[in-house]
Amino acid sequence: MSLTILIAEDEPSQRQTLQSVLEREGHRVIAASNGEEAMQSILREDAHTLIDLLITDLQMPKMNGLSLIEKTKMRLPALPMIVLSMSNEMEDAVACVRAGAYDFISKPIIPSRLHLSIQQAVQARAMQREITRLKRDAAGESGFERLIGSDGGLKGCIDVGRKLAASDLPVLITGESGVGKEAYARALHGESKRSGKPFVAINCGAIPQNLAESVLFGHEKGAFTGAIAKSLGKFREASGGTLFLDEIGELAPEVQAKLLRALQNKEIEPVGLPASVPVDIRIISATHRDLADDVGQGSFREDLFYRLNVLPVHLPPLRERTQDIEPLIHFFAERLSAQEGVARRIFTPSALQTLRDYRWPGNVRELENCISRAMLLSAREEISAEDITPLLQPARLSEVVETLNTQDALMLSHPSGTRKSMDELEAEIIEKTLAFYDDHVPKSAAALNIGQSTLYRKLSQKA
Repeated sequence: MSLTILIAEDEPSQRQTLQSVLEREGHRVIAASNGEEAMQSILREDAHTLIDLLITDLQMPKMNGLSLIEKTKMRLPALPMIVLSMSNEMEDAVACVRAGAYDFISKPIIPSRLHLSIQQAVQARAMQREITRLKRDAAGESGFERLIGSDGGLKGCIDVGRKLAASDLPVLITGESGVGKEAYARALHGESKRSGKPFVAINCGAIPQNLAESVLFGHEKGAFTGAIAKSLGKFREASGGTLFLDEIGELAPEVQAKLLRALQNKEIEPVGLPASVPVDIRIISATHRDLADDVGQGSFREDLFYRLNVLPVHLPPLRERTQDIEPLIHFFAERLSAQEGVARRIFTPSALQTLRDYRWPGNVRELENCISRAMLLSAREEISAEDITPLLQPARLSEVVETLNTQDALMLSHPSGTRKSMDELEAEIIEKTLAFYDDHVPKSAAALNIGQSTLYRKLSQKA
């Protein structure tokens, strides 16, 4: 668990000792000699993302620890804070905790006691964040602040989404499986005028064809065999809110025609009900398919495509936004810690590099699963590249070749025309990958999705 910790301590030797203890544990430290100096960091515009924890002495000149806690609580209410003091007075401890401190530790500091307090404070904050997130998700109020995207990554799509949220027109989200299309749709809903109203999601590919009309538009009791009770259907369940039609390209042609009619007329015809029913919803649809290509092949209605594709958004795959990988790792690690009570782990630089170099065919969903497995299976506080590599899918030949220079393209045959053996192809891939990464074994092993020890073994066999 690597954190950025702001410490406020006026006594130089104790400040240096505390900083050394924290840095030995892998934390980044911002040191301040008094409360006023610490407030300069607290008041920074990026303080909510820069600082993970505040540790302050109680007795300091200019601004004491209690005042610092009170002011910090107003500026960063979720920031965990720990107070250090020579005082053993219960009144001091009670005052600090009431002001917002998580813990009160008497000096001299015992490193193991401080370490435990830091772990518990950060885990408590993560749990509170998760509770807040779940409450907002349940209320349909979570916006784009819940999505992680940096410059050059998903941030551009987030900026576009905030503009689209102001409209009520249909949105079509495209992108590979696992890129977060439903999360993006929920954020659109959460920042729209329909925020707080129902957000109803349905996977169109999972609807049985003979029940699609009933699932979407509802039915009356006795409308068909097995209809033992009335069903509102997804359109009416989403009344006033947003209906998210995931994998819209999987709908059968006859269902597409009924969906088009519902969108055009803003009313539905429940099965077994003689009259149509008006609906007030926003439609957001998503697909991993190329619907324009499906239109050309006749498997998707052209008129429905244009009805859905009013405001298109394409979410890039994770391999095209590697800037987002590290922030996502920390987000998933914190969330798992809050949900399952799993101790946070430190991802070593080699582990982070391995995760950045992997191509993530399963995108964000695969990354989340990988982080969860790594944290649950690791018995150590540090997670290394060797822990990560076995959790990744074996690389496909085409993906490995893409990492090579185009002028070093892999040749499947000898100049004589005879096909190369698998061993020869493997040796050539290893050779070209090493050349591409300037004989850097960790990077080459990560690109090949094999362990460093495996790569060394194959090199020794080749020699």
